[in-house]
Amino acid sequence: MTRRSPTEQLVEDVAAVYFGALGIATKTGADLDKAGERSDALQCILQGRVGAALHRLNPTLPHDVCEQVVRTLSRHPHATLVQNNRWFHTLLTDGMEVEYRDSGSGETRGGRARLVSFDDARQNDLLVVRQLTVTGPSGKHIRPDLTVFLNGLPVAVIELKDPANSGADLNAAIDQIKRYMQTAPDLFVYNLVLVASDGLLTRVGSISSASNRFTPWRPAQGGEPTLEALIRGLFQPSLLLEYLRACVAFEVDERGEITKKIAGYHQFRALRKARESVVGKLKPPLGTGDGRGGVVWHTQGSGKSLTMLMLAGALVREPVLANPTIVVVTDRNDLDDQLFGTFASGRALLRQAPVQAENRDHLKSLLDRASGGVVFTTIHKFSEAHGAVSDRANVVVVADEAHRSQYGFVEGGARWMREALPNAAFVGFTGTPLERDDKNTIHVFGEYVDVYDIRQAVEDGATKPLYYESRIVKLTVDDAGARIAETELEQAAKADTAGEDVVDRIRIPLEALVGAPERIDRLATFIVEHWEERRAAMEGKAMIVTMSRDIAARLYEAVRALRPQWHDSHDERGAMKVIVTGNDGDLEPLRSHARSKAARKRLAERFKSPDDDFRLAIVCDMWLTGFDCPPAHTMYLDKPLAGHNLMQTIARVNRVYGDKPGGLIVDLLGLADQLADALATYTRAGGTGEAVKQIQDEAVPAMLAAFEKLRDFFHGCNYETALDADPRAVLQIYLAAADHVFAQQDGSKRLRVLVKELSAAFALAVPRVETEAMALHLAFFQRVAAMIRKRLSDSSGSVSKAHQRDVDIAVRQVIGGAVDADQVIDLFAAAGLDEARLDILSDEFLQRVAALEQKNLALETLRKLLADEIRVTERTNIIQSKKFREALEDAILRYTNKAISTAEMISHLLDLAKFMREARNHGGDLGLTTEEAAFYDALAENGSAREVMKSDALRLMARELSEMVKRVPKLDWTQRESVQAGLRRSVRRLLAKYGYPPDLSDDATQLVLRQAKLSTEQSTFED
Repeated sequence: MTRRSPTEQLVEDVAAVYFGALGIATKTGADLDKAGERSDALQCILQGRVGAALHRLNPTLPHDVCEQVVRTLSRHPHATLVQNNRWFHTLLTDGMEVEYRDSGSGETRGGRARLVSFDDARQNDLLVVRQLTVTGPSGKHIRPDLTVFLNGLPVAVIELKDPANSGADLNAAIDQIKRYMQTAPDLFVYNLVLVASDGLLTRVGSISSASNRFTPWRPAQGGEPTLEALIRGLFQPSLLLEYLRACVAFEVDERGEITKKIAGYHQFRALRKARESVVGKLKPPLGTGDGRGGVVWHTQGSGKSLTMLMLAGALVREPVLANPTIVVVTDRNDLDDQLFGTFASGRALLRQAPVQAENRDHLKSLLDRASGGVVFTTIHKFSEAHGAVSDRANVVVVADEAHRSQYGFVEGGARWMREALPNAAFVGFTGTPLERDDKNTIHVFGEYVDVYDIRQAVEDGATKPLYYESRIVKLTVDDAGARIAETELEQAAKADTAGEDVVDRIRIPLEALVGAPERIDRLATFIVEHWEERRAAMEGKAMIVTMSRDIAARLYEAVRALRPQWHDSHDERGAMKVIVTGNDGDLEPLRSHARSKAARKRLAERFKSPDDDFRLAIVCDMWLTGFDCPPAHTMYLDKPLAGHNLMQTIARVNRVYGDKPGGLIVDLLGLADQLADALATYTRAGGTGEAVKQIQDEAVPAMLAAFEKLRDFFHGCNYETALDADPRAVLQIYLAAADHVFAQQDGSKRLRVLVKELSAAFALAVPRVETEAMALHLAFFQRVAAMIRKRLSDSSGSVSKAHQRDVDIAVRQVIGGAVDADQVIDLFAAAGLDEARLDILSDEFLQRVAALEQKNLALETLRKLLADEIRVTERTNIIQSKKFREALEDAILRYTNKAISTAEMISHLLDLAKFMREARNHGGDLGLTTEEAAFYDALAENGSAREVMKSDALRLMARELSEMVKRVPKLDWTQRESVQAGLRRSVRRLLAKYGYPPDLSDDATQLVLRQAKLSTEQSTFED
């Protein structure tokens, strides 16, 4: 089990104070079990508290029914954790169905047993338990730092780390939580939220969140994501209940896989503010407002659809609205389908299944009801006829991309929508800011109620930054024609901004220029070369946005001519596809790309899958809004777009995926002015930070700066001759480079950070000409980092795994195939130290290390291997490991302080290795097992006792102690004090029996108990 630092203990103490300020009690796991609240460590719920809450919240239910509910909660009906978690969440929010016989009438009655009171938070019992030990099915134990119980049910697990320890970061905490879930999954059946924090930084996630989807939790009013911000902003009792009820959704994909999604702080904040605004602006007779509930601006990719679902669910439960009808409005059929899919998957939040209106009459019939219902419609269905459909005030219209001119605020759907629902409340959502002169949207929906802009989303890791690069493929070589084309392009962009179709006199000649055969060929050549270099640097997906369906089809043919292996007529194969709708009159090659809705859906699944070979999507109008593909990192833009449409389109590549550093927009048509206008709108609307960065201004300078740092780092190491050579032919240069790394303070760590920094910047900038000069250098740096990581990185738990993951990702990102996993140079083999054939403490191995020409490498090799040996010894022998570690730390301190030279340090480490070898063998020399030898060392630690007692007596005592501990059941020493006390008495009797000096027996007893605890815990605890 991992030892806790004093600073980590302090973070836990401070957390207890924050919880106490909210009136939430805190206990230790030991105190909890001493009070008899659990029968054993296998029990994950506090049955007494659960039963008490059931009786308190359900006073009419018989005692045996409440007890049956407690038993049911302990028996999980499904095979997987996430299935059981969904089952439990439903019980928590809706109550458990029960049936019982009325004692008075004798009649059988039915009802629901409430597990939680959502109406009065004071009726609930909140408890925080510190260091609660839980035993998993394998017999291994876990011990989370903080476990939050709601009415005896463990709804949150909080893992803390030392903020002063750079190795014990939040990634290590998240990894530890993941291991806890594998070891003791029953604890997490009841889980609402997982938390990782070091006090200063805090991230939250669900049981199905990937590590990179644990997001910061900031105060509602803004600020740093501290542990205090989380506790005050989520665990305040009324907020926790609101979050539990409104902010959890379970989505099921086409394969039946369940994903649990929980709200981030910005989504929770927006939900609460929007609901308050809607309720406050209700029209008579429900209120005195004007029905303008406000606009939520949450940038593309930050979970806007999920926020809309959660708000709808909260409004459905709002008492003032008395079972309202929610009308979700979009402006396009494909968006209607996408958003409907999100709502249908999260229908448990809505307490009903949403329905899509097929036409105006169907919409009217769906709204012609007294209450209830979640109805989806496009705005155009309101313009098919006029007149009121429903005059109820408990109708709430939730509009997606509420600013869009396609809504027709003056003469169109939005006007008729207001006439059809004259007393409804309106709330709008947008992923891009409102135009400064957009009075119509404000007139219908009101002002902003919540803003989450690009800077905030990137800082929180909710989205990735976007980078822009102009690589125009000219329309014509004729200057006069170029001026005309430029004018036509500008007019087409203006039409796009206004939401109007481009008039034929502009569209037809412009499309002819954009899609000219000679330009299509040049376009295909550029994209093929550019994309191949991008893919070599960073695996993922790309989208090509074209002006028309015909251009998309012809571009496909041009790319196919250059790369025939990318083509396949079968939809389940092929690296590129055209995604367009089809018409009856389409001719080839366009006709062959027309597909059914189901076929396009299947291609979307393929494109979203990171491992699928479908890498390049050629689109026109589809997939430009509401389409999420996290692995997509490059967009080739060859269509006149502007304003909101431009910003929404380029956001397709801002999604988070692995260590993807950002999304690249490659402008092939010349849309710099349109982009500048869109960015100016963003800034005027109050958006902060750079919405889109210039590759040449940001990524390239960052790459060059990172490259210079690495060149400085390797100053004095002549590695250039290895750049063009097969690494195995120049092993001595790689050994010299590794030696150079270890000659510097924290050299290995600094190298890892620098290589990761350069890898990310390089992946963004490639294939610009600036990357060509450093590609081979970066490949060399990565090989050195990989070979050091393979043999000499710290291997202690999750920290090393996080480091290894960083290096692996960097290796994968750059210079495709430069360092495949199975091609990493084996540092030991290159130096003649392949320990697979040698005992690392043998004379032969130590002599080879001592003889190495690279002395810094020799020193680091010894330090690492001895530290590993000590780590192994710590699991079995307290006395030996303490001596070894003190000797190693003393030597390192003297070396760091330059009290001894490198040669002297190597000599010290060689002596320590020989001492460790002798100590490791001394048990065998005495005829003792490893465990018996550990007890022997504990008894013989005191020099006076060693002089008084004979070796034979100590050996007998060690054997007897070993057997005594083996007979004790596996236990957690903090939980079973009675067992500890019994063993303590047995040890003292044994010492007295053999005549161990009485004045030394107390110290010896404590050492023996510590050794016994170590022997037991190492076999049962999960770090």
